[in-house]
Amino acid sequence: MTEKRPTVSVIIPTYNRAHLIGRAIQSVLDQTYQDFEIIVVDDSSADETEEIVRKFKDKRIQYIRHTQNKGGPAARNVGIKIASGEFIGFLDDDDEWLPKKLEKQMRIFHGASPRIGVVYTGFWRIQDNKKTYMPVAIPRKNAGVMHENLLKQNFVDTSTAIVRRKCFNKAGMFDETLPAYQDWEMWIRISRSYDFFSLREALVNSYVTQRSISSNYEAGLIAMEIILEKHLDEFSKDRTILAQILYAMGSDWCKHGKLALGRRYILRAIKVYPLKIKFFIAFFLSLFTKKIYERGLRLRLRGWINCTLSKFI
Repeated sequence: MTEKRPTVSVIIPTYNRAHLIGRAIQSVLDQTYQDFEIIVVDDSSADETEEIVRKFKDKRIQYIRHTQNKGGPAARNVGIKIASGEFIGFLDDDDEWLPKKLEKQMRIFHGASPRIGVVYTGFWRIQDNKKTYMPVAIPRKNAGVMHENLLKQNFVDTSTAIVRRKCFNKAGMFDETLPAYQDWEMWIRISRSYDFFSLREALVNSYVTQRSISSNYEAGLIAMEIILEKHLDEFSKDRTILAQILYAMGSDWCKHGKLALGRRYILRAIKVYPLKIKFFIAFFLSLFTKKIYERGLRLRLRGWINCTLSKFI
């Protein structure tokens, strides 16, 4: 008799998080929806990660260990390749799912069109015991074609998403060459062929930890450049989107003291879309110091707010 395959495969990449991986696994085991398998991909940890994982005596848990560190995207790709579920879920090792997450997402999938490839949720961003609902900026509609919106920014956190397996057959795997934002680049590719559905409810606790790729601004900006060039034809279809991304990259470089580099990106933004006054102001401020640049932007924003409010007083 053939053993029934699980409906959902949950992939948890981990690296030197023995003190956190147990919480992540337990949050999946505590789901009200129980038709799943868990694939823990250990990216060559040097701590007690393996011992912690093997303490769980649930047959639905698979433990895979890399002999050398390859990075999170490679670990997720390994998990996708061996997953047996029709749907794939991801959970970062320092995050946790709330108990009804899978149940609510699978309910959407079971009643949805096959064009819905990704169902994602909101999440709590937790730092220093302060909880913030995320994402802050989301599309007005909660379902449908999200490609253009995703070109503007990423609003799908990896730990919140459940993905139809066939999406990866169509769009490919995570890009292992990117130093950051691999999830955003993946959503851009998937959104060419599949619709997204948003459950606007926080169903994940995402903890901000010291060891986070998002804290490495240089890796993020380098990744942005690679993604921009990789999908330049798509970004270029809307000059306002392309210009805003170039401006954001330039402004971030300036805020981190790389003024000459930032200025080049801001100038590219001006050439693409010369109708934005803030681009010219940022370019002018970039001729001075990092401190003047940041202070100048704040004062300009404050002036705009004061001017707007004065019209109503």
